[in-house]
Amino acid sequence: MSGALDADARLAVAERIAREAGALAKEYFDRRETLAVETKRVLQDMVSEADRDVERMIRTGLSEAFPDDAQLGEEHGHLEGTSGLTWVIDPIDGTAPFLAGLPGWCVCVGACDDAGPLIGVIHAPILGETFVAARGRGATLNGSAIRVTDRFDLSTGLLGIGANDRVPHGNVGDMLAAFMEAGASWTRYGSGALMLAWVAAGRLVGYVEPRMSAWDCMAAYCLIEEAGGRVLPFPQGEAMLRPAPVLGASPRCYEQILELSQLTDDAVWGGRDNRG
Repeated sequence: MSGALDADARLAVAERIAREAGALAKEYFDRRETLAVETKRVLQDMVSEADRDVERMIRTGLSEAFPDDAQLGEEHGHLEGTSGLTWVIDPIDGTAPFLAGLPGWCVCVGACDDAGPLIGVIHAPILGETFVAARGRGATLNGSAIRVTDRFDLSTGLLGIGANDRVPHGNVGDMLAAFMEAGASWTRYGSGALMLAWVAAGRLVGYVEPRMSAWDCMAAYCLIEEAGGRVLPFPQGEAMLRPAPVLGASPRCYEQILELSQLTDDAVWGGRDNRG
């Protein structure tokens, strides 16, 4: 991608589209009991017509504005591009709480290039919060600058945790035990993307998940880096199509969380089929 003006234009479009997508998602949320729902990989991994229609809306808007950019989305897969930039889209992160009538879901529109996360917009319509960031431009929440916490550490703050069926369940329990033995308090909310955004906002000291998809974390990774935090790099190229370890944290806590989670140890976390 070329030039500051290009990045600014993409950021403005991403924020507009995320808000419009959030409005559409909320329309579905308000009539969620009528939605057609399907199971994907496992019973807990659900998708509704809302997910598909919201992603379709986001993709159409991005294609009209930037037809040369690639796209990667949770529901409609990978679309090749020629610009060197890839939009990474999760139309509704937190489908389970969405369908249950809980507020912990969000729309994620992120972008990356060869250097990593470039743009991040996370819009949580029910909570009334919009997180926005772009490389070199800082991170904001509802227009106000945000920073990762420098007040709390792992023993005094709150750590976000995510896990799923892609990893051995017993090893998740071991990870939680290691954190608790280190004096950490942890929480699990409906959306991993939203918890990562809360790291950027200084609400959580970190967030860790042994296997996560790019569309769940790319937008938030940009937020965290621009808010002064650290992230575990997500694989690029073909590897971006597969789940990978995810960690975002304040600099004060990053290394300790990485060590306790053993996140990069394939002997701990590599024992399952980690595709898609």
